[in-house]
Amino acid sequence: MIKAAIAGGTGYTAGELLRILLNHKDVTVTAVFSTSSAGKYVYSVHKDLLGDTDLKFTGEIGNPNVIFLCLGHGVSKEFLGKHKLPEKCKIIDLGNDFRLDSDFEGKHFTYGLTDVYLHEIEGSDYIANPGCFATAIQSGLAPIAKAGLLKDEIHVTAITGSTGAGKRLGETSHFSYRDNNISVYKPFTHQHLGEIRKTLRDISGEEPPQINFVPMRGDFARGIFASIYTKWNCCKNDEQALENARGLFNEFYKDSPFTFVSDDPISMKQVVNTNKVLLHLEIHQGYLHITSAIDNLVKGACGQAVENMNIIFGLDRTEGLKFKPSAF
Repeated sequence: MIKAAIAGGTGYTAGELLRILLNHKDVTVTAVFSTSSAGKYVYSVHKDLLGDTDLKFTGEIGNPNVIFLCLGHGVSKEFLGKHKLPEKCKIIDLGNDFRLDSDFEGKHFTYGLTDVYLHEIEGSDYIANPGCFATAIQSGLAPIAKAGLLKDEIHVTAITGSTGAGKRLGETSHFSYRDNNISVYKPFTHQHLGEIRKTLRDISGEEPPQINFVPMRGDFARGIFASIYTKWNCCKNDEQALENARGLFNEFYKDSPFTFVSDDPISMKQVVNTNKVLLHLEIHQGYLHITSAIDNLVKGACGQAVENMNIIFGLDRTEGLKFKPSAF
């Protein structure tokens, strides 16, 4: 059994990660680290876990084989500087500390976008788990970058659920603000743009074009739905262009257990509560339009983290991650 510890145990990502790991046949959770809640039952905070575990929060890490860092952005480096981990303990960071700055105290963190960096992940002990928006957007652009056809400006509008803002309340995360409301935030400046550009550069071998990304807050709890488009002048007519695009995407994701290209239009509910990425392609007057949908807490965070764990420990990628969507 893989002994797993979780640091930053009281947030949304930790609660979702616990739900997955407690039902993973090859994992036992040995520590849920939280200095503020040490001694309390985990289910006193994550109330959906009542009856599933008698674990208590602890201020001790113990001797895990792998630790998941579910800490606030910028806190993982501080945590690793303060706490000595077992020598062979693997680290999966769900924050943004190592997505761009990948080297820290002799450790090299591999970017954990599983459909792109699978072979690098297989040989790594340290993983920088991708951001949620970044996962949805990169999934829609990676096949085009691989084919060397990402040449023109990219336009993205993507909407996310309130859990993407974390558990700590702010003015724009209160029910009275979110309910029956949609708003734009961080247009053209979102922090995930850096990792998106880096991945596209890695795949294509060249600097990607301008990415015009407008993120939006939705009036729902979980999920991301992204609308992406760019010029697609590769064929004489739209029918041939669509066939060409579908061929590229199907080939790129042919071995992926979680990413699927749908012939029919997709909706966000098809992925909520799952580790899936759903993509749909259309051609309109020389533009390729891609819709991409994920669950921000599963594929966009905890599910992909567990998928990374499965890969680095030599397990089936899908182990513990075969969920039915909450489609109704």
